[in-house]
Amino acid sequence: MLYRTNAIIIRSMDYGEGNKIVTLLTEGGSKAGVIIRGAKKARSRHGSLAQPFTYGEFIFFRGGSGGLGTLNHGEIMASNHLLRERLELAAYASYAAELADRTLQDDEADPFMYSQLKACFEAMQEDKDPQIVSHLFEMKVLQRAGYDPQLNACVSCESEEGPFALSAGGGGVLCRRCMHRDPYAIRLSEGALKVLRLFRSLDLRRLGNVTLKQETKNEVKKAMRRLLDTHIGLQLKSRSFLDQMDKYEL
Repeated sequence: MLYRTNAIIIRSMDYGEGNKIVTLLTEGGSKAGVIIRGAKKARSRHGSLAQPFTYGEFIFFRGGSGGLGTLNHGEIMASNHLLRERLELAAYASYAAELADRTLQDDEADPFMYSQLKACFEAMQEDKDPQIVSHLFEMKVLQRAGYDPQLNACVSCESEEGPFALSAGGGGVLCRRCMHRDPYAIRLSEGALKVLRLFRSLDLRRLGNVTLKQETKNEVKKAMRRLLDTHIGLQLKSRSFLDQMDKYEL
Protein backbone atom coordinates (compact mmCIF):
# COMPACT_ATOMS: atom_id res chain seq x y z
CA MET A 1 0.00 0.00 0.00
CA LEU A 2 1.22 3.49 -0.83
CA TYR A 3 1.18 6.05 1.99
CA ARG A 4 1.44 9.84 1.69
CA THR A 5 1.86 11.93 4.82
CA ASN A 6 3.48 14.99 6.35
CA ALA A 7 5.88 13.86 9.04
CA ILE A 8 8.85 14.69 11.27
CA ILE A 9 11.97 12.52 11.39
CA ILE A 10 12.52 11.62 15.03
CA ARG A 11 15.22 8.98 14.49
CA SER A 12 17.71 8.13 11.73
CA MET A 13 20.16 5.25 11.55
CA ASP A 14 22.49 3.71 9.00
CA TYR A 15 21.33 0.55 7.26
CA GLY A 16 23.74 -1.38 5.10
CA GLU A 17 26.37 0.37 3.03
CA GLY A 18 24.36 3.16 1.50
CA ASN A 19 20.90 3.23 3.11
CA LYS A 20 19.24 4.75 6.14
CA ILE A 21 16.21 3.82 8.20
CA VAL A 22 14.23 6.75 9.55
CA THR A 23 11.42 6.79 12.09
CA LEU A 24 8.68 9.20 11.11
CA LEU A 25 6.18 10.81 13.45
CA THR A 26 3.31 11.35 11.05
CA GLU A 27 0.69 14.10 11.14
CA GLY A 28 -1.77 11.44 12.26
CA GLY A 29 0.38 10.93 15.33
CA SER A 30 1.65 7.43 14.56
CA LYS A 31 5.21 6.21 14.06
CA ALA A 32 6.41 4.67 10.82
CA GLY A 33 9.77 3.14 9.97
CA VAL A 34 10.93 3.85 6.41
CA ILE A 35 14.01 2.75 4.47
CA ILE A 36 15.57 5.49 2.37
CA ARG A 37 17.73 3.66 -0.15
CA GLY A 38 20.97 5.31 -1.18
CA ALA A 39 20.56 8.09 1.39
CA LYS A 40 24.23 7.86 2.45
CA LYS A 41 25.54 8.28 -1.07
CA ALA A 42 27.02 11.67 -1.96
CA ARG A 43 24.70 12.36 -4.89
CA SER A 44 21.55 10.87 -3.42
CA ARG A 45 18.45 12.91 -4.17
CA HIS A 46 16.95 11.63 -0.92
CA GLY A 47 19.94 12.15 1.36
CA SER A 48 18.60 15.36 2.88
CA LEU A 49 15.28 13.61 3.63
CA ALA A 50 17.07 11.30 6.07
CA GLN A 51 18.30 14.08 8.39
CA PRO A 52 16.97 14.13 11.98
CA PHE A 53 14.36 16.79 12.80
CA THR A 54 13.44 17.31 9.12
CA TYR A 55 9.79 18.10 8.47
CA GLY A 56 8.43 17.15 5.10
CA GLU A 57 6.05 15.18 2.92
CA PHE A 58 6.88 11.50 2.58
CA ILE A 59 5.47 9.01 0.10
CA PHE A 60 6.36 5.41 0.87
CA PHE A 61 5.25 1.89 0.11
CA ARG A 62 4.58 -0.61 2.87
CA GLY A 63 3.23 -4.13 2.61
CA GLY A 64 -0.07 -5.13 4.16
CA SER A 65 1.59 -6.91 7.07
CA GLY A 66 3.18 -3.69 8.28
CA GLY A 67 6.89 -3.47 9.05
CA LEU A 68 9.29 -1.10 7.34
CA GLY A 69 8.22 0.99 4.39
CA THR A 70 10.35 2.05 1.44
CA LEU A 71 10.52 5.70 0.43
CA ASN A 72 9.24 6.46 -3.07
CA HIS A 73 9.40 10.23 -2.97
CA GLY A 74 9.65 13.09 -0.51
CA GLU A 75 9.71 16.86 -0.28
CA ILE A 76 11.34 18.90 2.50
CA MET A 77 9.00 21.50 3.99
CA ALA A 78 11.34 22.64 6.79
CA SER A 79 14.88 21.30 7.14
CA ASN A 80 15.30 22.68 10.69
CA HIS A 81 19.01 22.82 9.95
CA LEU A 82 19.88 24.92 13.01
CA LEU A 83 18.77 22.03 15.21
CA ARG A 84 21.60 19.97 13.74
CA GLU A 85 24.23 22.69 13.36
CA ARG A 86 24.22 24.20 16.86
CA LEU A 87 25.27 21.84 19.63
CA GLU A 88 22.89 23.15 22.30
CA LEU A 89 19.90 23.04 19.96
CA ALA A 90 20.90 19.58 18.69
CA ALA A 91 21.01 18.32 22.27
CA TYR A 92 17.57 19.68 23.19
CA ALA A 93 15.98 18.63 19.89
CA SER A 94 17.41 15.11 20.29
CA TYR A 95 15.94 14.97 23.78
CA ALA A 96 12.48 16.02 22.60
CA ALA A 97 12.60 13.55 19.71
CA GLU A 98 13.70 10.68 21.95
CA LEU A 99 11.07 11.54 24.55
CA ALA A 100 8.35 11.47 21.89
CA ASP A 101 9.70 8.24 20.42
CA ARG A 102 9.92 6.41 23.74
CA THR A 103 6.57 7.51 25.14
CA LEU A 104 4.56 6.82 21.99
CA GLN A 105 3.95 3.11 21.43
CA ASP A 106 4.23 1.64 17.93
CA ASP A 107 0.50 0.88 17.76
CA GLU A 108 -0.63 4.28 19.06
CA ALA A 109 -1.76 7.33 17.13
CA ASP A 110 -1.69 10.75 18.77
CA PRO A 111 -1.99 13.83 16.51
CA PHE A 112 -1.50 16.06 19.56
CA MET A 113 1.98 14.64 20.15
CA TYR A 114 2.83 15.38 16.51
CA SER A 115 1.56 18.96 16.73
CA GLN A 116 3.46 19.63 19.94
CA LEU A 117 6.76 18.19 18.70
CA LYS A 118 6.45 20.14 15.45
CA ALA A 119 5.83 23.33 17.46
CA CYS A 120 8.72 22.43 19.76
CA PHE A 121 11.16 22.22 16.85
CA GLU A 122 9.78 25.40 15.29
CA ALA A 123 10.23 27.32 18.55
CA MET A 124 13.84 26.13 18.90
CA GLN A 125 14.52 26.97 15.26
CA GLU A 126 13.19 30.50 15.97
CA ASP A 127 15.81 30.82 18.74
CA LYS A 128 13.41 30.66 21.68
CA ASP A 129 15.07 29.40 24.86
CA PRO A 130 15.48 25.65 24.21
CA GLN A 131 15.40 24.77 27.91
CA ILE A 132 12.06 26.49 28.41
CA VAL A 133 10.71 24.96 25.19
CA SER A 134 11.80 21.47 26.24
CA HIS A 135 10.22 21.80 29.69
CA LEU A 136 6.95 22.88 28.12
CA PHE A 137 7.12 19.85 25.83
CA GLU A 138 7.78 17.65 28.88
CA MET A 139 4.59 18.98 30.47
CA LYS A 140 2.62 18.10 27.34
CA VAL A 141 4.06 14.56 27.46
CA LEU A 142 3.05 14.23 31.11
CA GLN A 143 -0.47 15.48 30.42
CA ARG A 144 -0.83 13.12 27.47
CA ALA A 145 0.21 10.22 29.73
CA GLY A 146 -2.47 11.15 32.27
CA TYR A 147 -0.20 12.72 34.89
CA ASP A 148 -1.45 16.30 34.81
CA PRO A 149 -0.27 17.84 38.11
CA GLN A 150 -2.69 19.88 40.20
CA LEU A 151 -0.99 23.23 40.68
CA ASN A 152 -3.74 25.70 41.56
CA ALA A 153 -4.62 24.33 44.99
CA CYS A 154 -3.27 21.91 47.58
CA VAL A 155 -3.87 18.29 46.55
CA SER A 156 -4.51 17.38 50.18
CA CYS A 157 -6.77 20.11 51.60
CA GLU A 158 -7.56 22.15 48.46
CA SER A 159 -6.24 25.35 50.02
CA GLU A 160 -5.23 28.01 47.52
CA GLU A 161 -3.01 29.82 50.01
CA GLY A 162 0.74 29.46 49.44
CA PRO A 163 3.60 28.96 49.73
CA PHE A 164 3.49 25.59 48.00
CA ALA A 165 5.75 22.61 47.48
CA LEU A 166 5.52 20.14 44.60
CA SER A 167 4.71 16.56 45.56
CA ALA A 168 5.35 14.55 42.39
CA GLY A 169 4.05 11.34 43.95
CA GLY A 170 1.03 13.15 45.36
CA GLY A 171 0.06 14.56 42.00
CA GLY A 172 0.47 18.27 42.63
CA VAL A 173 1.28 20.95 45.17
CA LEU A 174 1.00 20.87 48.93
CA CYS A 175 0.33 23.95 51.06
CA ARG A 176 2.36 24.90 54.11
CA ARG A 177 0.07 22.94 56.46
CA CYS A 178 0.25 19.78 54.35
CA MET A 179 3.92 19.74 53.32
CA HIS A 180 4.69 17.21 56.02
CA ARG A 181 2.78 14.61 54.02
CA ASP A 182 5.65 14.35 51.56
CA PRO A 183 9.18 14.79 52.92
CA TYR A 184 10.50 14.80 49.34
CA ALA A 185 8.28 17.65 48.17
CA ILE A 186 10.14 20.44 46.35
CA ARG A 187 9.62 23.98 47.63
CA LEU A 188 8.56 26.32 44.83
CA SER A 189 9.01 30.05 44.57
CA GLU A 190 6.05 32.07 43.34
CA GLY A 191 7.84 32.65 40.04
CA ALA A 192 8.52 28.96 39.39
CA LEU A 193 4.95 28.02 40.29
CA LYS A 194 3.59 30.61 37.86
CA VAL A 195 5.73 29.12 35.09
CA LEU A 196 4.56 25.57 35.83
CA ARG A 197 0.94 26.74 35.84
CA LEU A 198 1.53 28.43 32.50
CA PHE A 199 3.00 25.20 31.12
CA ARG A 200 -0.14 23.29 32.10
CA SER A 201 -2.45 25.59 30.20
CA LEU A 202 -0.30 26.61 27.23
CA ASP A 203 -0.24 24.87 23.87
CA LEU A 204 3.28 24.89 22.43
CA ARG A 205 1.90 26.35 19.21
CA ARG A 206 1.03 29.54 21.13
CA LEU A 207 4.37 29.98 22.86
CA GLY A 208 5.78 33.49 22.66
CA ASN A 209 9.15 34.71 23.85
CA VAL A 210 9.68 33.81 27.51
CA THR A 211 12.64 35.06 29.51
CA LEU A 212 13.28 33.69 32.99
CA LYS A 213 15.88 34.30 35.64
CA GLN A 214 18.39 31.47 35.91
CA GLU A 215 17.22 30.69 39.45
CA THR A 216 13.66 30.22 38.21
CA LYS A 217 14.83 28.06 35.31
CA ASN A 218 16.75 25.87 37.75
CA GLU A 219 13.64 25.43 39.91
CA VAL A 220 11.47 24.57 36.93
CA LYS A 221 14.04 22.05 35.68
CA LYS A 222 14.18 20.36 39.09
CA ALA A 223 10.38 20.19 39.27
CA MET A 224 9.96 18.80 35.75
CA ARG A 225 12.69 16.23 36.30
CA ARG A 226 10.98 15.02 39.46
CA LEU A 227 7.62 14.73 37.70
CA LEU A 228 9.08 12.85 34.73
CA ASP A 229 11.16 10.49 36.86
CA THR A 230 8.19 9.72 39.09
CA HIS A 231 5.59 9.14 36.40
CA ILE A 232 7.43 8.34 33.16
CA GLY A 233 10.67 6.86 34.48
CA LEU A 234 12.63 6.57 31.23
CA GLN A 235 16.40 6.43 30.97
CA LEU A 236 17.19 8.62 27.96
CA LYS A 237 20.66 8.95 26.43
CA SER A 238 19.82 12.42 25.21
CA ARG A 239 18.97 13.62 28.72
CA SER A 240 22.25 12.27 30.04
CA PHE A 241 24.04 14.29 27.37
CA LEU A 242 22.16 17.43 28.42
CA ASP A 243 23.28 16.84 31.99
CA GLN A 244 26.88 16.51 30.85
CA MET A 245 26.54 19.79 28.97
CA ASP A 246 25.29 21.50 32.12
CA LYS A 247 28.28 20.25 34.07
CA TYR A 248 30.63 21.47 31.37
CA GLU A 249 29.07 24.94 31.36
CA LEU A 250 29.49 25.14 35.10
